[in-house]
Amino acid sequence: MKIGVIADDFTGASDIALTLSEAGMRVAQFIDTPRDPADPALEAGVISLKSRTAPVDEAVRASLAACDWLLQQGARQIVFKVCSTFDSTPKGNIGPVLDALADGLQAQSTIVCPAFPENGRSVYQGHLFVQDVLLNECGMEDHPLTPMTDPDLRRVLAAQSTRPIGHVPAATVMAGADAIRAALPGNGHVIVDAIRDADLVQIGAAAKGAPLVCGGSGIALGLPANFGAQPKTAEWVPITGPGVVLSGSCSRATREQVKLYQAHAEAMEISAEDAISGTANVHAIADWVCAQTTPPLVYSSADPQIVKDAQARFGQDRAAHALETLFAELAAELARRGVRRFLVAGGETSGAVVQGLGVSAFTIGPRLAAGVPALRVEGSDPIALALKSGNFGGPTFFKDALDILEGQI
Repeated sequence: MKIGVIADDFTGASDIALTLSEAGMRVAQFIDTPRDPADPALEAGVISLKSRTAPVDEAVRASLAACDWLLQQGARQIVFKVCSTFDSTPKGNIGPVLDALADGLQAQSTIVCPAFPENGRSVYQGHLFVQDVLLNECGMEDHPLTPMTDPDLRRVLAAQSTRPIGHVPAATVMAGADAIRAALPGNGHVIVDAIRDADLVQIGAAAKGAPLVCGGSGIALGLPANFGAQPKTAEWVPITGPGVVLSGSCSRATREQVKLYQAHAEAMEISAEDAISGTANVHAIADWVCAQTTPPLVYSSADPQIVKDAQARFGQDRAAHALETLFAELAAELARRGVRRFLVAGGETSGAVVQGLGVSAFTIGPRLAAGVPALRVEGSDPIALALKSGNFGGPTFFKDALDILEGQI
């Protein structure tokens, strides 16, 4: 293994796995830290953790355990994969995990860049933009678990980390890898600007030999070339059979996708109150899903104000846990009934569904959209999945992705 990735959620893990795969590396995505050794032929391993919203101590322990396993497999560079919107709570978990990994790897200066220009995320003057607006104006300020109200990544990380926070501006990045490397301070974490894919390629070249880097999936654009990888397209064997869309994301993009998909298929909305009270019965929902001729939609992607009202009434943790438990149990029941294509929207929902399915590893397939690969769970009756971060994918992503998984496109 050459590159080892620790991802703080499941959609982010598949996102960077796709980037590494398209760059020509043989990649596997693991669910939590494996107990057994990896296939020696693997060039990159991506460990999916559910640590973004976990208690800080738990997130640090899980991340260090993942790092230890990746190093045991021979990984020469560790990537801490965070969301391209850098979302976390004021106390973490990005800063504490990054500090712990840097200490463990004896990293003196760590490049940090969540930019993903293909999906509209750019870092300029240390500030994170989503398309043409600052992070705190893009809808992330209303995120139910990790609202982002400050676009200055230097301030965000400084509030969470015990290390100095530096900055490499866009002008230096555009001067190339040597200029970036020369601008890195002797210690601390360094926010590096990137507004183009070409910038990320140069950042990757500048990170050659670094024990640790941190960023979104875009950070991996320039890393595989350091190990001699050549770009390629993954093969895909279509998986037919019943499908379903499970959406727990409340992002603007997902709510639009939910709205448009309802013109194509039947939909059932589940509220936090339904999940907490038991009104939403898993077996009854599964009966309904399996009775549809077109892959239906089960969603809890509510307007931000509705989410806030539910959190105020039931408590943030209780509402989130109830919905995640419902989606996990529903996914398991649907798989038992023969559903073979799962499209899941939202990082926390994706984590719940994957755990409900009892999946331990994925094979990475071709892209369904920027940052979203087709995933295959091997076995006598294989399952296809798509795990979508909230803001990823175009308006018709749900139908398009299901068609690709089935081989229609």
